[in-house]
Amino acid sequence: MEGHLLMSRKERERKSVFDEVKAGRLTQGTAAQRVGLSYRQCRRSYRRFVREGDKGLMHRSRGRSSNRGKEPAFREQVVERYVERYDGFGPTLAAEKLGAENLPVDHETLRRWLIAAGRWNRQRRRAQHRQRRERKGHFGELVQMDGSHHAWFGEGHGPCCLINLTDDATGHCQALMTQQETSEGAMVALRRWIERHGIVQALYTDRKNVYVTDREPTLEEQLAGEEPKTAFGKACAKLDIAIIEARSPQAKGRVERKHGVFQDRFVKELYLRGVTTIEGANQVLDGGFVDELNAKFARPPASGQDYHRPVPKGMDLAGVFCFEDTRTLQNDWTIRHENQYYQIEKDSQLLPKPKDKIMVRRRLDGAVELLYKDRRLNYHLIEPDELHQRAQRPIPQPAPANDPKPAKKPKPAWDHPWRTRRHTTSAARSQP
Repeated sequence: MEGHLLMSRKERERKSVFDEVKAGRLTQGTAAQRVGLSYRQCRRSYRRFVREGDKGLMHRSRGRSSNRGKEPAFREQVVERYVERYDGFGPTLAAEKLGAENLPVDHETLRRWLIAAGRWNRQRRRAQHRQRRERKGHFGELVQMDGSHHAWFGEGHGPCCLINLTDDATGHCQALMTQQETSEGAMVALRRWIERHGIVQALYTDRKNVYVTDREPTLEEQLAGEEPKTAFGKACAKLDIAIIEARSPQAKGRVERKHGVFQDRFVKELYLRGVTTIEGANQVLDGGFVDELNAKFARPPASGQDYHRPVPKGMDLAGVFCFEDTRTLQNDWTIRHENQYYQIEKDSQLLPKPKDKIMVRRRLDGAVELLYKDRRLNYHLIEPDELHQRAQRPIPQPAPANDPKPAKKPKPAWDHPWRTRRHTTSAARSQP
């Protein structure tokens, strides 16, 4: 027999047993037990070994192409298309994109082809974490919230922030692209989640000053027994949403790993579509990209009960997600806020008095409300021209008196020492 035979370990062990049978030292029944075959299968294998020798022990399909194998031309077409369009994409994502172009290929098959072509390097898997926190059991019980700063539009563009909300129980996510991780952006992202799913039980965030603050409480907060809150924290308090602070990035690992998914897939999706603006990125997110991620990676919760709460009837979310400040009413019924002056109208339902505290509420759309004892006040914005005219008005001076009366000289009382001393001196003079 020419050439060499590459036999597996199982085939070599079977050959040694059949050599013993052939030498007459073992029976075929004992051989069947040793090689783990039935007696009939052992007889068939032994006859083939006697007839063909060592080659009869090898699998018949060895060296043949798989019936499910791809044609060499198809393989070349896939690799060329990958290099042309998806160079740098991972095999899993690239296989999805190629399948959408009517080039179906399994991701592991594509991985082998790319490694053979020198277009992909094997990546070592990270060691498994030594301890893992169990997921929450209900959808809406805990939502992890964080911002990811990344060059989403490529190296030629500056970094932006993707605010991501990921449910702890299911991995269901929702995202919003903003310029920075600001209070306004966080409010918009959370409001969109509430409008779609309901009010969550708790949020898991980092210690960024958007979500929590370490400032000292003001005098009003101390008297009311309240903890200092950010504008985002005040909105969550109105909705009875607890904010849990994460002490490390690993503590909120689900949203951190979701950042990695977005930084891989979303960046490449924006590149394929030629999107380079925040508005365009949000259109891609809302246009089905996030829904596809949830359909692919989200999992059902351990319990079917939804922990989201409906928005209370009559509650205006625009009045919840806003910025609130307190100002003191001046004697001319005006207040100043963010370098703007507001004049309180006299026809307000509940007219405050000077020195009263007025709540100034600025909504996310820029509208401003003035509240006194939870009632809206009618007001108008004092324009710069009117403000300048008020400053130019002369200050009224009190009118001088026409005929001032002369001041009366005070008269001493009857028991004043002056009178007593006078009488005493006169009496002493009259004595001989």
